Amino acid sequence: MNVTASASDTTLDKNLYLPRMATILAVEEMTAREKFFRVELSQPLGHRPGQFVMLSRLGIGEAPISVSCGPRDDTILEMVVRNAGSLTQVFHGLQPGQKVGVRGPFGSGFDLADLYDKDIVFIAGGLGLAPLRSLIQPVLAQPDRFGTVTIISGCRTPAEELYRADLQSWSHKVKVIRLVDKTANLPWDGQVGLVTAPIAQLDLDPGRTVVALCGPPVMYKFVLMELDARRIPHSQIFVDLERRMKCGVGKCGHCQINHVYCCQEGPVYRFDHIEHLPEALQ
Repeated sequence: MNVTASASDTTLDKNLYLPRMATILAVEEMTAREKFFRVELSQPLGHRPGQFVMLSRLGIGEAPISVSCGPRDDTILEMVVRNAGSLTQVFHGLQPGQKVGVRGPFGSGFDLADLYDKDIVFIAGGLGLAPLRSLIQPVLAQPDRFGTVTIISGCRTPAEELYRADLQSWSHKVKVIRLVDKTANLPWDGQVGLVTAPIAQLDLDPGRTVVALCGPPVMYKFVLMELDARRIPHSQIFVDLERRMKCGVGKCGHCQINHVYCCQEGPVYRFDHIEHLPEALQ
């Protein structure tokens, strides 16, 4: 059982334990529950796609938040924060110019080398688009390194769609399928249905297709069934499990999946590495 921090085995990086102060540059309301934050750190975060940080307000608390931008050389960090409790409500009340603490980055993340020369299908449900955006950005920035790219993004209603402008912009470069469960009598220019529906219609080569998947737990089972029907090997399916993380360094046990810790071995897993774990997709 691995309970060490994700820094070097010989010298732990104190930044994993001490928040670095960041200045909020922009706050934008994306939906009734989600806000977009752009903050500036004192030095580049140095993250990989799919990693997360611990975002804090000193004297109040901290919460794990997915990084929502691709790796970058500057000091900018982008995140989406859902108002889901008393702490995230505090974050939603912050304004540009105020300070937050940032610890990390934590977790395994995606390795872009696993995707080189492959066709890629991104499948995002609801808030799952936020962490997947950190992978979509570097993929689209290097089109010659990858094959065809398809983005399937679903949410419950048009009012809950994240990164609408990005999705529309990406659609000029790659195939983007936007879905809602129901229109709720709101204007909508995408499809109506579940994110599983388009999978059967895609032109997929099982030997060269890689899938990156992130969304609510109930979604995984049905998406994986559709991918099985298309004979996509489990070794070529990567699931991003944002799961009850709290400390970020494998000490508290909140994110434990059987014998592994999501905050360290995950949150990104190759599906064939976790399909035998009963708790993985619950």
